Amino acid sequence: MNYRRDDPYAIRMAFHVGTDEPVEWIFSRDLLAVGLDRAAGDGDVQVWPAAAAHRDVVNISLSSPFGQAHFEAPATALTGFLLRTYEVVPAGREADYIDIETELSDLLRCP
Repeated sequence: MNYRRDDPYAIRMAFHVGTDEPVEWIFSRDLLAVGLDRAAGDGDVQVWPAAAAHRDVVNISLSSPFGQAHFEAPATALTGFLLRTYEVVPAGREADYIDIETELSDLLRCP
């Protein structure tokens, strides 16, 4: 997992799926935070806690035109990671870390 201050809304996770290189997915930090407590995500990434008997497990489901994958991760590890991201960029302060002018310039730049 990776988190960068210059992309404060995003979490990057690399998954090893039997290929030489891991597959990287980028999704919302808020999606992970909500998914630790209850089902979250309507699209390609869904996150939800396991049943009460296995509460220390979080499910992560990924889908794309190339296939689907389901992963289980320890909730304590994901929670610790998430708490460290809030030390880097506090919740609700993400916009303070984005350079809007540069982002717009990059989006509007013609190839």
